[in-house]
This record gives sequence, structure tokens and C-alpha cells, in this order.
Amino acid sequence: MDNVVIKFVSLLFIAVAFSFILSYPLMELWNSCLVPAVTGLNEVSWTQMWGISILASLLIKSTN
Repeated sequence: MDNVVIKFVSLLFIAVAFSFILSYPLMELWNSCLVPAVTGLNEVSWTQMWGISILASLLIKSTN
């Protein structure tokens, strides 16, 4: 039983870390390309982009 819990927690940690790593390039793209090009946009933080990427993946997820 303890082995299953340890595996679940470690996989959850890896998934969260991986999603943070993938959100960093999106944050850099947003802050360096879109903010200077469009008037009225604000820069986003890393955690804000992490939330945006999770929300987008939930909304655009394929059901196939």
C-alpha cells in the first residue's frame, strides 16, 4: 500500500514539474513578443501562465 502511495505522489510531482517547465517558454513568448506588439497587454508571471496553459488544455482537449 505504501509503495502505491509513493508512486502516485512521485508521478504527481513529475507531472506538475513538467507542466511548469512547459509553461516557461510560453511565458517568455507572451512577455517578449505579444506585450510589446499589442497595446494594453500586461506581462504574466510564471504561475499565471501555468494556470492559463492548464485551462487551455482543459478547454481544447480532444475527446477522441
